[in-house]
Formats: sequence, C-alpha cells, structure tokens
Amino acid sequence: MSLTRTLTLLVTSTVLLIALIAAAWSYVESNHELEELFDAELAQSTRIVQGLVRHLADTRSMEQLPQTLRETLTLSIAEDLDPEADGDEILPGGAGHKYEKKLAFEVWTPDRVPLLDTLNADDAGVLAPGYSWTESQGYRWRVFTLKDAATGFWIRTAQREEIREELSQELALGNVLPLLLALPLLLLAASAAIRIGLRPLLRLERPIRNMAPERIHPLDDRQAPKEVSGLVQAVNSMLKRLNQALERERRFSADAAHELRTPLAALRLNLEKACDSNPQQFNTLIQSVDRMTHLVEQMLLLNRVDSGADFSPQYHNLSEILEQSIADVAPLALKKNIEPVLQDDAGEALVCCHDALLNTLMRSLLANAIQYSPQHTVLETRLVPSADGYHITVCDQGPGIATADRERALSRFVRLDQRIGGGAGLGLAIARRIAELHGGQLILNARPDGQSGLCVSLWLPARTALCNSTE
Repeated sequence: MSLTRTLTLLVTSTVLLIALIAAAWSYVESNHELEELFDAELAQSTRIVQGLVRHLADTRSMEQLPQTLRETLTLSIAEDLDPEADGDEILPGGAGHKYEKKLAFEVWTPDRVPLLDTLNADDAGVLAPGYSWTESQGYRWRVFTLKDAATGFWIRTAQREEIREELSQELALGNVLPLLLALPLLLLAASAAIRIGLRPLLRLERPIRNMAPERIHPLDDRQAPKEVSGLVQAVNSMLKRLNQALERERRFSADAAHELRTPLAALRLNLEKACDSNPQQFNTLIQSVDRMTHLVEQMLLLNRVDSGADFSPQYHNLSEILEQSIADVAPLALKKNIEPVLQDDAGEALVCCHDALLNTLMRSLLANAIQYSPQHTVLETRLVPSADGYHITVCDQGPGIATADRERALSRFVRLDQRIGGGAGLGLAIARRIAELHGGQLILNARPDGQSGLCVSLWLPARTALCNSTE
C-alpha cells in the first residue's frame, strides 16, 4: 500500500470517527435541550389555561364552563380531513395546525369532576402536580399537572411523545447529513493535501532515479523535510562511499592499463629489432604484442566510457560524423576490396552527443563489420530519421550471428568465433556502452533482405536532457 493511500485512509477515518462522536454527542445534548424546552412550553401552556379557567370560573356558571372550555381549547377539524396524514400541516383557511391534535388539555373540579377531557386518559384518580407520562389513544403523552390554589381546579396539559421524537430526529439529521455530504470532499481534500505534503519526497526521488554510476552526487538536503533529513544524510553517506569504491575501481583499471602500455611498446620495439635478423620467428610474437596493445587501448577506452570522464555532449551533425567514420575505416575496407556505402535519408541530423565518442562507436561498428565481411562485398550504412531521433544501421554480408547469441555478443570479453579476428570481445560492448551514455540503444538484427549477414541498429534521441543546459 502506498504511503499516500495509507495517510489518506488514516486521516479520513480519524476525522470521520471524531465527526460521528461529535454528531452523537450533539444529538444527545440537543435531545436533552429539546426535552427541557418542551417541558417549559408545556408548563407555560398549563399556566395559560390556568388563567383562562380562573377567568371563566368567575364569569360562567358551572353548567356553562365545560362548553366554554371545549369551544376555547379544542380544535375543530373537518371530518374529511385526516389529522394524521403527511403533507402541509397548516389547516385550510388558516384554521390552525394539525399538531394541535397532538396537544390535549384537561380540567377537573376540586372534586375531580372532569370539565374538559380531550386526552381521555384513565388516570384522574392519581393526579399529582408536576411532570409525568401517561398512555392514551395508543400513544404516549408527556403531561404537566398543577392545582390552582385560587379555584382548587386541577389543570393538565399533555403533548404526544412523537412530536418530540420527530423534532429530535430532524435536528440529528441536520447535524449529521452535512457531514455525510461533505465526506467525499473531505477525502479529496485530504488526498490532495497529503500529495502536496509529500512533494518534497518526490523531489528527492527524481535525482536518485536519474543518477548513473558515472554521475553519483549527494542529494540536496536543503529541500528535504525535517522528518527525513536523517534519511537523506544516511543516503548521502552511502552514495559517497559507493562513489569512492567505484572511483578506486576505475583508477585501478586505468592505472593498470596505462602501466601496461609502456612495457608493451618497449617489447614491440625489441621484437622489431630482433625480427630483422629472423622475421619468421618473431612475426607471431609481434602480432601477439599488437593484440595485447589493442586490448589495453580498449580497456582504457572502456574505463573512460564507464567513468563518463570528459563527457560534455553538444549538438553535432550525425551525417558528418558518419562520413568521417567511414573515411577512417576506408583503408581497412580497401584491403579487402569492400565497398562502404552511406545512404543518408536524414540530411542535417543534429543529435546531442560527444562527437569523439560517437566517432569511436561508429568506427568500432564499421571495423567489426569489415573484419567479418568477405572480400568484394558491400558494407551498407543507412541513416534514417524517426519521430524522436535517428536510426543508424550498419549491415554487412558476413556469416551473421544466431538469434540466441546476439545478446551475448554485446557482452564484454565475448568472442563467438575465436578463429576470426584478433580482438578481445570488447568492441561491441564499448559501442553499446557509448550508446547508453547518449541515451540511445544498440541491438543486433538479421539482414532485412534475408541474405546472410548482420545488421547493427543504433538509435539515438534527437534531444535529451544532457544538452538542455547548453541550449
């Protein structure tokens, strides 16, 4: 699981959990406050009825009092109107509110003779001042009862429990619903915030990904977050040790090859002198010394390519480099009566390259092709532009290389046919390494026309980051 996804899940889960706890707490507190409010309203309504009853008791007879209370405190609803139906709760004509049917008033004389009883609860015998619950008409009612000290009447106001529950549920939904609707936005915002927060780590990733063995450098810890500064310092320390180890290896190879050149040159000079008196005996030794000298030169070149020493590419015309490379190997081709042919379909082909290294690459491919080509054949070189670079193919008419052996032929110190040539198996390996150094690719193929031979295909990008700083 990615760090971004883990942090997103943790953050959103934590926020959601806290929000649910807050919503539950809000629901409990809101419900409690509503209960207090409803109880207060219930008591206030009872006291209003108390004042009304006290006034009517002074102005009406006991026979008129029940009818007057019924006309004053009960709601008249048309028979075809269902008070329990959903919809508009305002009665037609502004006659009142259907919730009034969920309110009830009861008045008893001091002898507990009912004057008004819209609740019809069978609990008149247990009247007691204060709040209580009772059952009536299949519903649970919250009631407030008081006894008027002036008249001795018992007065009670009741409210159905479902009104309280309905308002509590609406209030709870009002608190939770916005949170549920905002949750997707919260996920997106958390994911975006985490991605922005992790950008410094991505900036550290790119230099490591683009780092090559010949270009090892420490990471810039100035932009690193404080939390990973220790990790960056540890990585820099490891890169420093790795670079030192590679540098020691390169220096050893370069020094060893360099130290071999002088004694080999002296040995060849002495053999040449001895060859004057007995050429048949020393010619073979001179050829062996030449092969060893060639091997040392290739090792020095390979060491330079691996280390990237003096690699400062610039834009050069690939066509001119090809022409120069073919001219360089022309004497070798002339010795075997091989005709080098260049087909340039690109014209001016600018590539970001080190011209000397690329010339070395092409000379190695051409010399290798000449070495394995029969006499009186044609060596074809073709330059073709592509969408993002240039393709160079060098096709000979030699024995070719089997498909299974082509990748191995590009390895170092691999010679597939020991009977041909005097190399050490480094030519193609050096060529491929130079191609990689330029961001290109070198592969071996069969001839496209089906004839015997080998085609070496080299692709080079037209533009790379290597030359961006010099543009």
